Amino acid sequence: MSSSSTAPAADGESNPATAAGDTRRIKFVTGADSFGCALKDALNSHLASLGIPVEDIGVGPYYTIGDQIGRLVSEKSDSDTRTLGLVACGTGVGVQIFANKSPGVYAATCGTVDEAVNTRSINGANVLAVSGMYTSPDKAVEILDAFIRTPFKSPCPASENKDWSPEIVSFLDGSVPEMDKIGRKEDDAEKISLSSCVICDLVEGREFEPVKIMPGGEMRILRESPTSAIVRFKAGSLEPAHHHTFGHDLIVTKGKKKVWNLTKGEEFGLGDGDFLFTPAGDVHRVKYFEDTEFFIRWDGKWDIFLDEDLETARAEVEKVL
Repeated sequence: MSSSSTAPAADGESNPATAAGDTRRIKFVTGADSFGCALKDALNSHLASLGIPVEDIGVGPYYTIGDQIGRLVSEKSDSDTRTLGLVACGTGVGVQIFANKSPGVYAATCGTVDEAVNTRSINGANVLAVSGMYTSPDKAVEILDAFIRTPFKSPCPASENKDWSPEIVSFLDGSVPEMDKIGRKEDDAEKISLSSCVICDLVEGREFEPVKIMPGGEMRILRESPTSAIVRFKAGSLEPAHHHTFGHDLIVTKGKKKVWNLTKGEEFGLGDGDFLFTPAGDVHRVKYFEDTEFFIRWDGKWDIFLDEDLETARAEVEKVL
């Protein structure tokens, strides 16, 4: 389950920009596995003391947390706010690997202040990965401060703490658009440029497609990001426990279903016209009693992470029905 926090900046300090000429305020999205949780919490508190907003997605397997933070950093920056990521696991390496699978994400594992300064100056890193096993909270705070306050192309240990030569500056400037292309589909650039136009982002001619991991379900995507869709499930179908990076609203247009929010220990019986919001990261299981259709809208791009298999879900539902 995610949480957000912020606090007034110490001594009136303003939320710092993180790149030369970048006047946007910054926010952090953070997460960790069980080995990095304590360090993540300490760094969240430090960020809040600086007046920097924090969205904490909580604790999970390192590969899930790394992937979720990468997706959020890839999608959440806008003209007013730059979203940075903070991830922690035992070594700081696992979360970094999976954060880097999202386009436009440059995650770096840093164990020293010099490494943080170098990766910000040279790579423009936007996700900091730290080790919960080998980095103390005090050292991690120093690393995080250096990461936040080092602009792209600034003097760093790799440049002997001197200004980069014009040739290197030219290379670094040229690297930014080239790096951003890596991992994107050919038509993503056009989609990004049109993302402010709701009509342009609609997917035309998309038919209902089976939800392969959930037999009996089919979905028609209406809009890619944030994702909107019409979903249908046949009577008797079951959605095993799962969660999403983003929260979602849904309205049942016909049918009857029951939703168990396992994270909060709540359950909801839904029928024609009923509405339900499920927060980001909340694990939920669903049973369909009639052929059901509903409209659903996520707060970002749709994804899904299964938390149990179908047989386990059936056994759990049988216990309570």
